[in-house]
Amino acid sequence: MLAMAGDGTDAAFVDEVEPTVTISEYMDGIEAEELEADLVLGGDDGNECTYGAGYLKRQAVFSCLTCVPDGVAGVCTACCLACHDGHEVVELWTKRNFRCDCGNSKFGGHLCKLSPEKDPENPANSYNQNFKGSYCTCSRPYPDPEAKEQVEMIQCCICEDWFHEDHIGLDSLEKIPRDEEGEPLYEEFICHQCSPVCYFLKLYPDTIWASSKQSSASEAVTADSNGMEGGSSGHADTEKNENGAPVDRQSIENTSVEENCTKDIAASDKSILGDNSGGNCKIGVDINTTSADSEKTMPFFMSKGWRETLCKCGTCTNFYAQRGIAHLTDKEDSIEEYEKIAKQKREKKLEQQEGAEANFINSLNHVQKIEILSGINDMKNEFQSFMESFDPSKPVTSDDVKSIFENLARKKQRLS
Repeated sequence: MLAMAGDGTDAAFVDEVEPTVTISEYMDGIEAEELEADLVLGGDDGNECTYGAGYLKRQAVFSCLTCVPDGVAGVCTACCLACHDGHEVVELWTKRNFRCDCGNSKFGGHLCKLSPEKDPENPANSYNQNFKGSYCTCSRPYPDPEAKEQVEMIQCCICEDWFHEDHIGLDSLEKIPRDEEGEPLYEEFICHQCSPVCYFLKLYPDTIWASSKQSSASEAVTADSNGMEGGSSGHADTEKNENGAPVDRQSIENTSVEENCTKDIAASDKSILGDNSGGNCKIGVDINTTSADSEKTMPFFMSKGWRETLCKCGTCTNFYAQRGIAHLTDKEDSIEEYEKIAKQKREKKLEQQEGAEANFINSLNHVQKIEILSGINDMKNEFQSFMESFDPSKPVTSDDVKSIFENLARKKQRLS
């Protein structure tokens, strides 16, 4: 890339100075990348095929188009690394209730290197267009080679497809719940193709919906409605928000988005919904009598903790199962829980690494400990000397790093 420079009379193109970073900034960047990878992979080290664990509630999945060009197979992280290195692989982020296909009948006789004994197929696996490298209603790849700019995509928590924000059935992008800085105010998204299956959500209070009109976390959410009380539906002739949910002023008055967490939802809904004790239905309505609005389908944007509000009585539970959305009442299905578990695994792994390092140091005798500490101090001093004499406008090259260690080696030879 070139930048324009000049002295007022002449102009010339000069090479843009490569940006420089400190060692601390570099290490922070590495730490952030490792954390992001752990969140996507669920803390999976990628050492063992997950096939033996059966259909996992949620795991990172990859599709190898080299081995299965029609994209109807998925492999786990370990198999992606061990069996498909160098292949054309599509990263699918996470999929629910999935079992690794690597080496089964879909792979034309090529066995899995990590777990060769597998059933011919995994009948409970579900495959969508993502496995072929296509996304959204436009069925485009990501990244899109024909796009001038890669547009952000969001994932539906029902079908798990990814959608461009201007392809989700809204009249305006301004209706997507965001704060003043453009950050999402919703926890989960249900696409306009799946929202008819979840039409029963409109029987619930407004607290389960993320407001698209909330421009500030401190701005109060207000609405006017008769709402639902106790076990009655009370949804006739009530005001609806943009998702069509009944709004109850008394239950949500002066409630900010930041306070709209799981506890707040449970507290504000308690006076509106039934308590679900003794198998009673929270909404007090036969959920099977609800029907979708056939004239217009819209995406749903759900607030934090909305799943905890869902009724789990027998009637509602059967309704979810019949429509293939029983996972909504499974806490371990959500991305939030998946990432929480990943963070716990990462913390445990870091603790084990620190413990291993401490055990190694403790296993050394006094002389060996002094030698290691001296070596660390020498390296620190050498790096410090290098940084003090180095021109910060120039990039650090491999030759520079090599010279640092050569200097350390020469100093060690002189002292020995």
